[in-house]
Amino acid sequence: MFRLFAPLIAVGVLSVGCGTNTPSPTISSGSPAPVAAATAAAQKPQGVPSASQAPDLPVGSLYRNPANDRNEIILADVRHTAVLIGDSQSQPKDSWPQRGIAALGYKLYVAGMGGTGFVASTSKTGNYIDALQRGDWVLPYGTPPLIVLQGGGNDAAQKASDAQITTNTERLLSVLKKRYPGSRMAIIGTLAKGEANGGGRRTEVDALLGRIAAKNNIPFVSAGDWLTRYDAVKDLQDGVHMKPSGHEKLGSVLAGQLASLGLSPRPETPGQ
Repeated sequence: MFRLFAPLIAVGVLSVGCGTNTPSPTISSGSPAPVAAATAAAQKPQGVPSASQAPDLPVGSLYRNPANDRNEIILADVRHTAVLIGDSQSQPKDSWPQRGIAALGYKLYVAGMGGTGFVASTSKTGNYIDALQRGDWVLPYGTPPLIVLQGGGNDAAQKASDAQITTNTERLLSVLKKRYPGSRMAIIGTLAKGEANGGGRRTEVDALLGRIAAKNNIPFVSAGDWLTRYDAVKDLQDGVHMKPSGHEKLGSVLAGQLASLGLSPRPETPGQ
């Protein structure tokens, strides 16, 4: 019965790191230029109708998908919407992860919570996989063209072990592959200064995520030395999060990296 009253679920929320958690429904739309993805609040979930009603549900409604027995949110245009799961690096509507993905031409659905990660959790929500499994946030109904996982900074800060990060990342990937067999996936690593410049555990987690991605044959964007490689240390506002200038700079870098990995939207066939 708890799961049948899904309006209590916090939908599509993602903020990270040391930032303040602001659990409000978030759906954002992107543009083909490297500018901030415009974030618009989803309609408040309107209950969980029967399966036969799913095609006619309004945007923002929750639908109990009989294929996986999970609540999923109805998006306006899931066929052109990338799903971004991340931490506070991803949460601001003008964040570098959102900018990079939107620059390729995708709309965005952002999920997650500030202070969390593959292992890291807060007093309000669990890590990525546990929060998803217990319904702290929900995934879209349908088949999004791209699912991007970003994170690792909070895992490094909370001293999660390699084994813990590997186990939970594999758990999350397993769930996503099963629910979205037709979606492409990618992982963005942990923003840091690099091993030679004091990147420390953040750079180590970035490298670990790269190994996990390679094992699963998933495209990976390493960000473990970006702060020094792209002269972005001066664009930090608090030692971890970027100023607007940093989001703009790294968003352009990310867009180029994603495009080079072949993750731009695929051409549509006639009739789509």
